[in-house]
Amino acid sequence: MPVRPALRDVVALLDEWYPPATADSWDAVGLVTGDPDAPVSKVLLAVDPAPAVAHEAAEWGADLLIVHHPLFLKAVHGVPATTPKGRTLATLTAAGCALLTAHTNADQAVGGVSEALATTLGLADQAPLRPAAAAPLDKLVVFVPVVDAERVRTAMTDAGGGRLGDYDSASFTSPGEGRFRPLAGASPAIGEVGRVEVVDELRVECVVPRGRRSHVVRAMLAAHPYEEPAWDLVELADAGLSATGTGREGTVAETSLAAFAARVAEALPATPAGIRYAGDPDRVVRRVAVCGGAGDFLLDELATRDDIDVYVTSDLRHHPAAEFLEKGGPALLDVPHWAAEWTWLPLVQSRLGRATGDGGLGDTVEARVSRIVTDPWRARI
Repeated sequence: MPVRPALRDVVALLDEWYPPATADSWDAVGLVTGDPDAPVSKVLLAVDPAPAVAHEAAEWGADLLIVHHPLFLKAVHGVPATTPKGRTLATLTAAGCALLTAHTNADQAVGGVSEALATTLGLADQAPLRPAAAAPLDKLVVFVPVVDAERVRTAMTDAGGGRLGDYDSASFTSPGEGRFRPLAGASPAIGEVGRVEVVDELRVECVVPRGRRSHVVRAMLAAHPYEEPAWDLVELADAGLSATGTGREGTVAETSLAAFAARVAEALPATPAGIRYAGDPDRVVRRVAVCGGAGDFLLDELATRDDIDVYVTSDLRHHPAAEFLEKGGPALLDVPHWAAEWTWLPLVQSRLGRATGDGGLGDTVEARVSRIVTDPWRARI
């Protein structure tokens, strides 16, 4: 008999791909409505939780509607069916269709919105424009007699030090010579008061998650034989190498700004608003930056990037765009918000398809991308 996954299983999969904890603090993501135990066989994907999209989900018999934009981003005091949000919720509830939002958590992720836009536009060698912050790390270095090194090293790793990705107990050890002279009042574990002592020691070092800093240092001190061990704790800098992050940048075969803009218009789903660009039409374009959705918050940092030829995003305003161009930075290409973010939906559809059967999601899940254009603009005169 066909196996249908529970809603909670589909939600867990989306949360794995687009972790809710990575969403901006102001955002509202995750499961909006639905019974986590309800079975799922049909999933509709859309940019907006608009009433028309809710009707499409209901008519198709969808069990889950996954959208990019939140239905309830701002607080409301009621959701009567006389309001747009209320109509959406009432339609979905009556049809037994759950609603899930993946917004800013999907923007930054690998396989997320900006990556999908960059891929649709043909960008190669992609990397985040603003890499996500890595988990903060310290490096603990301690000098310990050779005979005691294993005990101290084990105490450090048992307390949480030396964890790197899918590895634990990672450390580095190098030999050296320790010199010290105990003074009056000392109770040395090795040597005598008033005499210089030379000891074969090992330098033991490991990375420490910032949240485990005190635990690892205390464990090291408790295991160390010396009354006053020599040790260093160094905060490590973020190298900015994360595969996740805001926006994407990459390369295209050399072309002109006008030709690239035409290529973008052809690659994105058509909307009445169309696209617009600012800059010399003959400008050479090789390196492109993109940000799905409203990306004017990146203008200040892009203004100083002389290696970026054009920045593709949505909802650019007059004054920020004009001031940006006056600084002599990249050209600008403003694309419809809905069209840019729609490029993510086929990617999610494909991932859900691969997750069925042997992928562990059951063997009866069907995903469909909504073709309803929810861009608010209807005509251009």
